[in-house]
Amino acid sequence: MEKELRLATVEDAVQYQLFLLTLKQEASEHHQEILQSYIEKILSHFAPILVSYIWQNQPFNLKYKPTKDDIPAHIGGLTKFGDNIEDEWFIVYLLREITKEFPELAARVDDNDGEFLLIEAAEYLPKWLNPENSINRVFWHHGEMCIIPRTDFPGKETLLAITSPTILQALKLLSTHSGDFVAAKSIRTAVYKRISGYPEKIQTCLHQAHCYLPVGAAAALKQHPGLVAAAVQAFYLRDPVDLKACRVFKVFPPETRIMTSVTFTKCLYAQLVQQSFVPDRRSGYSLPPRSHPDYKAYELGMKLTHGFEILCSKCSSASHNSNKYASSGPLWDNFLDSLKKNNYFKGELEGSAQYLNKLHMAENYFQQTVINPQSSVVRSPGEEILSILKATNLEDFGKEACSLPPEDDDDWLEITPDALEQILKEARGTSASASTSNEEAQNYDLTEVTQSMKAFMSKVSTHEGAEVPWAPSEAPVSFDVDAFTDALHKILGTTSEELDSDDLEEEEEFEFLDSDEDLKTDNQGEETPSQDGTVGSLKSYMDEMDSELASTNIGKSFTTHPRMVEPGEGCSSQNTDSDSKDDFGAGAADLTPVDIDLNLVANLLESYSAQAGLAGPVSNILQSMGVHLPENTDHKPHK
Repeated sequence: MEKELRLATVEDAVQYQLFLLTLKQEASEHHQEILQSYIEKILSHFAPILVSYIWQNQPFNLKYKPTKDDIPAHIGGLTKFGDNIEDEWFIVYLLREITKEFPELAARVDDNDGEFLLIEAAEYLPKWLNPENSINRVFWHHGEMCIIPRTDFPGKETLLAITSPTILQALKLLSTHSGDFVAAKSIRTAVYKRISGYPEKIQTCLHQAHCYLPVGAAAALKQHPGLVAAAVQAFYLRDPVDLKACRVFKVFPPETRIMTSVTFTKCLYAQLVQQSFVPDRRSGYSLPPRSHPDYKAYELGMKLTHGFEILCSKCSSASHNSNKYASSGPLWDNFLDSLKKNNYFKGELEGSAQYLNKLHMAENYFQQTVINPQSSVVRSPGEEILSILKATNLEDFGKEACSLPPEDDDDWLEITPDALEQILKEARGTSASASTSNEEAQNYDLTEVTQSMKAFMSKVSTHEGAEVPWAPSEAPVSFDVDAFTDALHKILGTTSEELDSDDLEEEEEFEFLDSDEDLKTDNQGEETPSQDGTVGSLKSYMDEMDSELASTNIGKSFTTHPRMVEPGEGCSSQNTDSDSKDDFGAGAADLTPVDIDLNLVANLLESYSAQAGLAGPVSNILQSMGVHLPENTDHKPHK
């Protein structure tokens, strides 16, 4: 049942649950009251960072969830993050901080990909943990990432190793042995790196830009900056029906435009900038020439205004009157008191402009996260905009153009190849200075490559794929040549008794097709009743093949071990060079062994050089085993 619920998660959405470990399941009459109080505590405690946060589609919200099947009563929510993946990881950061502030709570989170926290740390997971048994194993508790292991308590080792634990089993274990289930340091480091920098990171994901907007749109954004996301999405996902409402701007006439500063997330700004759009001539919108210094502000404002007009066209003029701010009653009073205790207003005098601005933002936040999740009637962004316009005096917004803050540079929209390479190195954790890289390249030990490949060849593959040896520098590779040779002999066979009838027929055909009369004479003379003389062993044929290939281009392409030449051997070797082609036995005796390691490394390096810095078979195989070849600087073109 839980697996089916997880798989039914909405695409591009994150689902989160908070369980109270001290909640007794038998006393269910007070569950909702207790958990509802935690919702108010959590939202008011984190209001300072949540109120001003601009969400891509939906905000972080919590709602009481009653007991269903084997899932106990809890609080949870679902947030559609759309194209902005940072919203999902910000929620992960929030869950971590919530369990740190309220240690009696345990949190879990997943999305349509499943346990995406494990996906982030996939390189460091234990071998027994797989998608089939990972459900309900990952939790946040005391601000740490915990993984329920497969051996938890006597009598259940096999069950929990094969299948996933239930929510009740996992919560029971967390409440008694939470310190024993903290994930390994490497796993936690991979996940914590993804959420590091918050809450300061929120500001780095924002972008300030000047926009030429109608005064009504500027007023709505000043009171509720989060509406910019809904307006951008309405324009970004527009259709021909939506554009019909923009033939005549009834709510935001273009003649009321003023210059204002708008705060976007970088994702929203990129979505708005990258789309080419020409307004309808009937709309009255006109843009200055591209050479105009404020052309970008005019264009951004035009696109954003289309989004606002589309939002307002989807709600009736009377619908917004029935929904007013719920800034009254005990729930709001308690919420406002919590905001003051958490220093949300930052010392602003009550009644001042900054205080009222923060108060309006808190009311919007309260309406969306506290009231709306508990109500079946949710106010749309268009109704929100119309409510703000009705309650706002628009005459005071024309004086802001002279005192606007400077807009941010948008060079981050373009990325150079060098910057991309640096980002990829940082993602792999291999970023280093140029001097360090050169020093490592000079001191690089190529035996690591050969050892890794030998270890890879010695592994036995299964239906799940080949097992790749990882980090050979940390764990020395042991390669038993004799054991490998014996296993090869058992597979191929080395005697005539181990050869089947088909092998015999092939060998007889080989002898029949051999046109070398001398070879036939030698073979007939060497035939004996013994096992090695009747047909010939596999080794003899391999020696004969080596002798034949030695004088060909294939044989000459291999590097051999240096052979010690004794005095007088050089002359004799020259005299007998012409006769070597007629005597395979003598040729085989004089063959110099091939340097396998040197040929392996040479071929790998040649293939790696042919990749020209791109992904390829050699880099993929070696990197999967933890071997990183230095950059090829020998054949770089000189400018």
